[in-house]
Amino acid sequence: MKAVSRTAVAALLLVSSAVAARAEIVVGVVQSQTGPVSSIGLPYVRGTAAGQAYIGEVGGEKFKVIVLDDASDPSTAAKNTRKLIEEDKVDVIMGTAGAPATAALIAVASELKVPVISPTPVPGVPKVDDKPWAVSIPQNPRDMFGIIVDEMKVQNIKTVGFIGFSDAWGDLVYNMTKRAADPVGIEIVTNERYARSDTSVRAQVLKVTAAKPDAFLNGGSGTGGALPLQGLAERGFKGKLYGGPSLINPDFVRLVGSAGEGIVVAAGPIVVLDQLPDTHPTKAMGLKFREAYQKAHGELTKDIFAPYAFDCWLILADAAKRALPNAKPGTPEFRSAMRDAIYSTKELVGTHGIYNYAPESHVGTDRRALVLVQLQGGEWKLYK
Repeated sequence: MKAVSRTAVAALLLVSSAVAARAEIVVGVVQSQTGPVSSIGLPYVRGTAAGQAYIGEVGGEKFKVIVLDDASDPSTAAKNTRKLIEEDKVDVIMGTAGAPATAALIAVASELKVPVISPTPVPGVPKVDDKPWAVSIPQNPRDMFGIIVDEMKVQNIKTVGFIGFSDAWGDLVYNMTKRAADPVGIEIVTNERYARSDTSVRAQVLKVTAAKPDAFLNGGSGTGGALPLQGLAERGFKGKLYGGPSLINPDFVRLVGSAGEGIVVAAGPIVVLDQLPDTHPTKAMGLKFREAYQKAHGELTKDIFAPYAFDCWLILADAAKRALPNAKPGTPEFRSAMRDAIYSTKELVGTHGIYNYAPESHVGTDRRALVLVQLQGGEWKLYK
């Protein structure tokens, strides 16, 4: 037997240890931990931790999570995404909180062919080599605001005032609502906008009250979503109030106070978990989320956003289990296998809904993912 040099042995051990070390599945998380969207981004980070506490490994491979703060800035989100992919060699990206930053993140990840699971709704995703590389978790915006318009119709509402963010989220709320409202004869009579960082919407509120609509639709989110409602209350607005799930946030409830009383919002069933019948398809997973969150953080939460991130993790873990037999983590082949597995997700039960993806659909939910809730005395109550 020939002797093997110490140098050769050392080199062999170095290569072997590197391969062993990279066997873990690396998840890059870009989130808004500071800045205007942090009231949403921080719960997303906590929900991700709950997901990892619930499923820490699949197929014998552990998950490693790297979290970077995008400071609620789209350019920073794009930069951090590129860093995670090119320097940290992540297998999948999760993020982020704001719609503009999410769009920037998805553009970079798609270009570099790394799959994205987004806890934020996006109206569309780019394709690379005729393939989409991103999916979103939140309820289909068409359904979110379609169910609101259905309720407006029941209430015989004919005109609606709108104030929303001057960004992709505001556009999404307005466009999806208008798409559902036009065919049933409901007119949106104002389309007023404001920046997430604004501290007053007085001018926008005056235009809404001057139009005297039957109802008001809030196109804000998180803490910023309180401003229009506070302004309308000060002006004595008596119409019905509506909004999207992005308003279901403890900071929003605290800030809006009595100005938000009675607002009806389309939301995921996790929001009213204890009010759901035991037969509801997502109730059991909602209870498991609660246990996992308690395990990860030592406390419970009523936040709507942490469960979205938890559902991101469920989809990630399910896809990884199916991708691992086909490729090794840390390779382009595994990233591609993860993309294919994510897009073949079928009837996966989460806290917010039941997920099904296909190449032609980056939104995985249907109306099973929605209930109507109403803010009553500072608490969200099942409405219908």
